Amino acid sequence: MRLIFPLFLGALLLAGCATHSSSTHGAWGDWYAARGARAPKGEKVYVCHAFGCLRTSPVTFSPAELKRISAPFRRAGSPQAERQAISKADQIYEEIVGARIGTSADRGGFEKIGGGDPTQMDCIDEATNTTSLLILLAERGILKHHSVESPVARGFFLDGRYPHATAVVAEVESGRRFAIDSWPIANAEPPVIMPLEKWLSARGGS
Repeated sequence: MRLIFPLFLGALLLAGCATHSSSTHGAWGDWYAARGARAPKGEKVYVCHAFGCLRTSPVTFSPAELKRISAPFRRAGSPQAERQAISKADQIYEEIVGARIGTSADRGGFEKIGGGDPTQMDCIDEATNTTSLLILLAERGILKHHSVESPVARGFFLDGRYPHATAVVAEVESGRRFAIDSWPIANAEPPVIMPLEKWLSARGGS
């Protein structure tokens, strides 16, 4: 038993979507630091890929690309409309990034122990990259109805669920939190957006 438990614990830590913490609190800066990732700076994002931010590729958006990404928010006059705009912006963002760094063929819900394929992303990559998009939008004053929170994780095998993580936003007025989960779907497809409490209690990929 003494030998089996350390091996089992090691398997948990090596799993593609295993995280350092399942806490729902904390600044998003801690999330980046814990994974050796980098938060956006100006027009530049540092895109995680190859599973667990094994690779980080810088992408600098042109003014025209930033205009495309922000366009869905022009008529987002309510929190619900803004979440719909976030979905559209995420699709545009992933389309641009995918063409730039070779992740256009990223498959939805794809996992394997170890990773290493630079064309694919696990949920850690996806949660980090979506958070980077949200920070990019927030720093430009484009998000009016939501604030950006640290990604959140659920599942740890012992509860019968595979470890999974998602980006999170909170409504400014109500404080309600929503998962923005781009991992279950393929590159540049609409992310799963749902109340965080529902996401936390879900099983499987959404």
